[in-house]
Amino acid sequence: MRVHKKNFIYLLIFTLNFIVFSASAQKETFIQSLNKQNHWVDSVFRKLSRRQKIAQLFFVRAHTNLGARYEDSVAGVIKNEQVGGLVFFQGGPVRQAELINRYQKLADVPLLIAQDGEWGLGMRLDSTISYPYQMTLGAIQDNRLIYKMGQQVAYDFKRMGMQINFGPDMDVNNNPDNPVINYRSFGDNKYNVARKGIAYMQGMQDAGLLTTAKHFPGHGDTNVDSHFDLPLLPFSRARLDSLEEYPFREAIQASISGIMIAHMDIPALDATINLPSTLSRKIVTNILKDSLGFKGLVVSDAMEMKGVVKYFPNGEADLRAFLAGNDILELSPNSALAVKLIRKAVRKDEISREEFDAKVKKVLAAKYWAGLNKYHPTSITNLVADLNRPAAKELVQQLSDAAITLLKGDASSVQLDPFRRAAIISIGDKNASVEQVNSLQQQITQFPQVFVSVNDTRARPASKLDYNINVKLLIIQLAARPNTVISVFANAYTIAGLPGIEKAGALLVGYQMTDELQLSAVKVITQRLKPGGKLPVSVNSFFPTGTGVLLQ
Repeated sequence: MRVHKKNFIYLLIFTLNFIVFSASAQKETFIQSLNKQNHWVDSVFRKLSRRQKIAQLFFVRAHTNLGARYEDSVAGVIKNEQVGGLVFFQGGPVRQAELINRYQKLADVPLLIAQDGEWGLGMRLDSTISYPYQMTLGAIQDNRLIYKMGQQVAYDFKRMGMQINFGPDMDVNNNPDNPVINYRSFGDNKYNVARKGIAYMQGMQDAGLLTTAKHFPGHGDTNVDSHFDLPLLPFSRARLDSLEEYPFREAIQASISGIMIAHMDIPALDATINLPSTLSRKIVTNILKDSLGFKGLVVSDAMEMKGVVKYFPNGEADLRAFLAGNDILELSPNSALAVKLIRKAVRKDEISREEFDAKVKKVLAAKYWAGLNKYHPTSITNLVADLNRPAAKELVQQLSDAAITLLKGDASSVQLDPFRRAAIISIGDKNASVEQVNSLQQQITQFPQVFVSVNDTRARPASKLDYNINVKLLIIQLAARPNTVISVFANAYTIAGLPGIEKAGALLVGYQMTDELQLSAVKVITQRLKPGGKLPVSVNSFFPTGTGVLLQ
């Protein structure tokens, strides 16, 4: 914790420039393209053996931070199995672009390259831009900014040689204790989630990137992480129809190109004991494809996750996911074994020839739509500079300015008086002792204005701060002082764990710890910005969804 004993004022001027994509240049959506005969797809399809057709449905894991041996092992899978695509995880942009070029040379049919990019390339790659988390975006009132973010993200993906983003997350996060979705969601209001998810998706798709809404039929109200176990969703069909499925239904109407299926046990939709939704034909085919009319790519969540392999090991999960109606099976624990099992099922007519052929052709059609029929290697020249261009950085600041939310206060209580002494307290030491806390309180008695910054320095903003009791009590005691302004750069849900913080003279929430959001708060405090954000989740009775003071 630090106390700065001087007055301050900041003058901040930004010129915002954006990469603009002409609306006239927008091509038909992937969904529209499926209604036309595609000679490239038909030609490639005819050349593939049955085994090769099945392999087109598999996407395997790739990294650039695990060393040459791992990279070579993935190369071996591509060369020997001729899988349909890759999903890249942690690494760096130049290493990854070079590896994509290497891997594409090994594929008879160009690989469809995917990555989780809910907040852009920075979700997985170093030396790249991270846009605000989706909960932060949920506070923004102008969805055109989120559309622009989608365009910028699409540029980044395509510049890297990738064609599909496993995003946006369109779960309605109405459980503050959700361990896996939480800040990755646009919030707990289904209409806000749908509108913002569609804006992000349309920005990406209009710029030529395939997208994937996740995690159908909705992973927002669980307290189990499906990476480690199978979550139970115990709600009625009526509740699921009206709440969880709503954003996906809207996204389908807006022509989203892909939907990812969650690994969840949902008895109201399929009563089979311990059957993950990914493996349920009732959910994948009967509900998503038939009832909701989705014609795009159906993608499984990672098939290596404990939520799906716990009860269906040794390739059975992959087989069942294939038979359930998934078009793409990502991250199979053993793709060679899975292909063998599926090949046997196809031979035994456990799936119709028409349905099997349609899956393969849909994946090939996605490759065509993304331009892989005319594949070109990725240029490494100026790659890092291109990914960190000024227009993208300026958009991050503009998104942050639009998201910063005043939960309590008015123009006089939130803003700095430059003619009075002010103490600025930045809380980052989560284990401060009683002696340190008492010393700080004694130091600030002489300051008529106190500005407190609550910072969550963890990589992912959890629902509860990991501060010790001394630090939490300090925040509550500071809030009780007159003329205290508190800015929370942490998950909005953390406010519920600080009872008494509502007594502060003014309370700002920035949702996450970034330089841009801290700058946005400074701009509010120094009268350079009027906050326009609104709380995307319900924190407590003091601060329900939609809270946001708009200064005149």
